[in-house]
Amino acid sequence: MITSIDQKTALVLIDLQKGILQFPVAKPVNEILAKAAALVSAFRRASLPVVVVNVDPTKSLLNNLRTDANAKFTSFPDEWFEIAPEIETHEDDIFITKNAWNAFTNPKLDTELKKRGITGIVLAGISTSVGVEGTARAASEYGYNITFAEDAIADTNADAHEHSIKRIFPRLGEVGDTDKIIEVLAASV
Repeated sequence: MITSIDQKTALVLIDLQKGILQFPVAKPVNEILAKAAALVSAFRRASLPVVVVNVDPTKSLLNNLRTDANAKFTSFPDEWFEIAPEIETHEDDIFITKNAWNAFTNPKLDTELKKRGITGIVLAGISTSVGVEGTARAASEYGYNITFAEDAIADTNADAHEHSIKRIFPRLGEVGDTDKIIEVLAASV
């Protein structure tokens, strides 16, 4: 339940890039993108920062580790990294490329947020149990108040999504839908 959003809050969009959006997710991608776009509009109206995160798995340390998944990423076409056109970016947005699950592994994210006096973040994106949860765990360790836009988050695995939404996210922040976040955001700024 969304009770409050800090006056200095940034929207952080995780991996809404063409390559990731090709993977099958448990919710319709067009719905996720529409909700994320609505959040972008609301944050722009409130003159609050929008952080656009993409992932470059070719530079991931996971490529050098032994894992059961054994996935190794070496190259992708350039358009794989492009943000979905439904998410209108501006040159003054904060652009972060991560090479791990957690966007805070790129120190630029925390630096840019702190430079702007940001104390809270609203998280949306794909995938719930990987990029969103990884970033949320780190954000909580950095002391950010976290709001999760549950209808703007999706995963390739419905069970993993439900586990994050129901069991992990409530321990890290507040979980609610986009409409409620926009309502509370408008009242907060």
